[in-house]
Amino acid sequence: MLGISLKTSEAALTTKGLFPEKWSDFSVESFVKVLTKTTFGRNMLNSAIVAIVVTVTCIVIAALAGYAIARFRGRYFSFYSILLLLLQMFPTMLLLMPLYVLFNKLNLINTMGSVIISYVTMNLAFSIWMLKGFFDSIPAELEQAAMVDGCTQFTAYLKVVIPVSLPGVATVGIFTFINSWNEYTLASIFLRKDQAMTMTVGLQKFVQQNGADWSLLMAASTIATIPTLIFLLFAQRYLIEGMTAGAVKG
Repeated sequence: MLGISLKTSEAALTTKGLFPEKWSDFSVESFVKVLTKTTFGRNMLNSAIVAIVVTVTCIVIAALAGYAIARFRGRYFSFYSILLLLLQMFPTMLLLMPLYVLFNKLNLINTMGSVIISYVTMNLAFSIWMLKGFFDSIPAELEQAAMVDGCTQFTAYLKVVIPVSLPGVATVGIFTFINSWNEYTLASIFLRKDQAMTMTVGLQKFVQQNGADWSLLMAASTIATIPTLIFLLFAQRYLIEGMTAGAVKG
């Protein structure tokens, strides 16, 4: 993909090498054209906004709900835990028509609000259960010691529990960001205007419009991959720590 994107349109169709074989075959014109002469740059910005808002929202809500389930007991919390499992098993495809009707009545079609709400609800159950596993592994004695020193339970949660569970928070953030960045089905239904489309829908439209220009297609695909790749390179340490730390209850 990267090799073809660095070739001219002619070289992409006539040469067999993975990367440009001659200097005359090398060109970054495809990247310039994708970012300046199409709406794909706007689609990338839309995806970034959606992914960041969804990730932050899921982390905040999941951190509070996961802690409540891990620390408090009672039939309401048990019912809530069962409800989360049921939500995870519910097929997303069955929600498409009701969601479209609902968002259409709320005038949210062709706005980022429709996909943000949808992505938050899709990722929240998984995020809550994952953070619950981390909170279960943190000894309650740490909070009790902080409360003896004068903290309230909420202050102990903010100053003791959250810092200790940062690998779990990072793991939730990584999974939520990638899921939101790569999602296509809901975005393709709720976002039909060029200026409102996210990256995945914009890329699919880009393929339809430029199916014969392989250099242009590969340049758009490379641009779409770079943000996730950079994000994972910086966050992979937290991802590995989070997946192992939350696996066993200490």
